[in-house]
Amino acid sequence: MDAAEFRRRGREMVDYVADYLENIEQRPVYPDLEPGYLRSLIPSEAPLEPESYEDVMKDVERVIMPGAASPACTELETVMLDWLGKMLQLPECFIAGTDGHGGGVIQGTASEATLISLLAARCKAIRRVQATNPEISEAEVLSKLVAYTSEQAHSSVERAALIGGVMMRKVPTDKTYAVGGHMLKQMVEEDKAAGFIPFYVTKHSGIECVCLFQFCATLGTTPSCAFDHTTELGPICNDENMWMHIDAAYAGSAFICPEFRPLLNGIEFADSFNFNPHKWLLVNFDCSAMWVKKRTDIIGAFKMEPLYLKHENQESGLVTDYRHWQIPLGRRFRSLKLWFVFRMYGLKGLQAHIRKQVALAKEFESLVRADKRFEICAEVIMGLVCFRLKGSNELNQNLLKKITKSQEIHLVPCQLSGRFVLRFAICARTTESRHIQQAWRHITQLTFELLQEPSH
Repeated sequence: MDAAEFRRRGREMVDYVADYLENIEQRPVYPDLEPGYLRSLIPSEAPLEPESYEDVMKDVERVIMPGAASPACTELETVMLDWLGKMLQLPECFIAGTDGHGGGVIQGTASEATLISLLAARCKAIRRVQATNPEISEAEVLSKLVAYTSEQAHSSVERAALIGGVMMRKVPTDKTYAVGGHMLKQMVEEDKAAGFIPFYVTKHSGIECVCLFQFCATLGTTPSCAFDHTTELGPICNDENMWMHIDAAYAGSAFICPEFRPLLNGIEFADSFNFNPHKWLLVNFDCSAMWVKKRTDIIGAFKMEPLYLKHENQESGLVTDYRHWQIPLGRRFRSLKLWFVFRMYGLKGLQAHIRKQVALAKEFESLVRADKRFEICAEVIMGLVCFRLKGSNELNQNLLKKITKSQEIHLVPCQLSGRFVLRFAICARTTESRHIQQAWRHITQLTFELLQEPSH
């Protein structure tokens, strides 16, 4: 959709909304629909090829408006998360429209999804301990819980533990900045040797252990887009009865491409998984897709049933009450964004977008490698390139200051193995090869100026 069409469609949408408001009294106050009505009205999977805007808008009137805003808001979200889960080839246990016990939900951000999974894991752990030791208080169990995550994980993971009131331990990474099974296993064994055991409490001695209750794996770490070895980590988590949450906030979008899907192997061991379509899948903020293997785990942690929120279908099994899947009770109709994007791009169009941006990152990587003054600091797998000038951290900090002051491009740094590293991320929809070439010319010109300064 070019700028001219965007303007035209925008005017049409304003007219559509104005017509709706002008004639709202002619519409029924309450929908005359049976729970589950929507799933049969649309395909079970996202289209491969793009569809027209006109066709999507016709379906808004046919499929959405009879149930607007409820139950269409809820039911479209359930189906869209199924569409997206199938695009990712998630195990069936994560798909709502199957015989499994899981399903998907749209959270605002990956930070929310991480917190939700941690709170659900915490609740499940406390109830498990108290089921066999009812004399032990919840406060006593809570004081002994510990969670694990990578030392390269996003700060939001540590923040979730802070909010959840549990101990968080950081697992060291390997040379590729990823967590491997032996690293987690070693830490767990060390905890056991120190008197910590996973979820085992003797009936007569109170809690004399720390309960190892969650591990948060990262696929596409923030600093360098590293991928934890989930096929190694998953069995350990399952053996130790730990909840495994996989955070793929940025990189998860790429898993719709068959060539990147192996990076998600090990998902079958996870209890929950999330990524942000608003980061790399052409969906506007906010839209963080989250799936759980057992929806009862997450519902059990947040379910509240005051009289004013009760409804006739809540125990039917036909209705998904997303208020039990999140922190707020209210929610927006965010699944419409997914529905429009999936249909107007098609799976092939979205895959082409991902592949193009990965190719652009590879193009930038080749420019860096061709200049002997620079070095690549981490493997380039997706659309992120970590690089630096050979030399001191101060030299690279000064280069970043010049880049930032110039206001032509924006880079965000990170620390890798004690080194100050520049990060070149490609995620804007309109980025082309000419922008990559222009950015590199700008960086090398500023580098030349920096190296000419007396102190260098």
